[in-house]
Amino acid sequence: MRRAVALLLGLFLLWPAARAGAADRAPTGWASTGPGTTGGAGGRTWTVHTRAELETALANDGDPAAPKVIRVHGDIDGHESDDGSLLGEQDYAPGYDLAAYMSCFGEDGAAWSDTRFDHCKRQRQLRQTGSNEEKAQIQLTVPSNTTLVGAGRDARLLGVFLTVNTGSNIIVRNLHLEAPVDHFTSWSPGDGAHGNWNARFDALTVITGRNIWIDHCTFTDGRFPDREAPLGFHGERVQRHDGLLDIEDGSDFVTVSDSRFENHDKAILIGSGDGRGDRDRGHLKVTFARNLFSDIVQRAPRVRFGQVHVVNNVHRGRAPLYALGVGVESAIFSERNVFRYSGGGPSLAVAAYGGTEFHDTGSWGNGRPARLDAVASALGLGNDVGWDPADVYAYRALTSPAAVERYVLRHAGAGRPHGRP
Repeated sequence: MRRAVALLLGLFLLWPAARAGAADRAPTGWASTGPGTTGGAGGRTWTVHTRAELETALANDGDPAAPKVIRVHGDIDGHESDDGSLLGEQDYAPGYDLAAYMSCFGEDGAAWSDTRFDHCKRQRQLRQTGSNEEKAQIQLTVPSNTTLVGAGRDARLLGVFLTVNTGSNIIVRNLHLEAPVDHFTSWSPGDGAHGNWNARFDALTVITGRNIWIDHCTFTDGRFPDREAPLGFHGERVQRHDGLLDIEDGSDFVTVSDSRFENHDKAILIGSGDGRGDRDRGHLKVTFARNLFSDIVQRAPRVRFGQVHVVNNVHRGRAPLYALGVGVESAIFSERNVFRYSGGGPSLAVAAYGGTEFHDTGSWGNGRPARLDAVASALGLGNDVGWDPADVYAYRALTSPAAVERYVLRHAGAGRPHGRP
């Protein structure tokens, strides 16, 4: 009897989606402000195992904005057709060939020509058609007043392009989100000094969303890491992934908490572009609390315009290009974060991308005070971001690097137990 009780208690602690403790009921940070974020509490409960069932649940019998809780069991693949088969590149665009597409730019990838080879015009058309067909298949949009939650420890969205588009009051929790592979990624010769690949799909994109809480999720490239992508121009790998999480177009009041971002290049972008101040200025209020960034190359996050609070996050792994990107008119308030990089120090934590101000309080780099305000100052940044999170919402920050790392490594990510900082 005691063993049975102990087993049940263990399951209770390990499966956050099944718990109803105080930590599950309400977010901290920006998502707690205004009307707050309750998701689909009190609405209909759906249980889904397939892509078709998930699409049906999101539609909610023709009333998508009505409150609903959608419980995801096991794996749901974005490429799963209604008959259960998995679609691939040739299903979306029969005859498309990446090598043939690349050949139309010339050996150095300098310029496209429809007449370079007989197949070039056709490959250009196939790439465009295939991209649109893939998007139509893998994109699933989460409407307002929804809780999308993994049931148990192993719920995964594989290759799903999950989006919020003008939705509000949404919770996404306890899910592994594997970033989609763009089978029809495009080469842009004029992007950067030598050209760049531009993939189309994120694991999750929030567009003009309000009061969004992303909690206890794991974002990763999963089965398709960049190192296994085909070789492209200049001996570099073709980039088939875009971001893990983008928040843009005037989105507001978002909290990302107790989540993991792993093994990815450009992880998180906040803001639609340097020239989108008409949409983003005064918005993009986002909190990142107690997240783990492991082997992220850059954008953890990169911010334009927003008032962004990054508190008690852990950044670790190989030395990145940078972690926190200070973009145009951004106001990043960094607080007691841990940066632990092999082959690099705290100078890698901050990069200037058109912003003018950055503030940090008490962060640590490889076990010592990071002094990020001094790092920012050396980049020409001031430290007056014009706001303090404590004036906006209540929260409690962990105050030692050991406490931050202990909490984050235990609790951050899908299937991890919830805790109280």
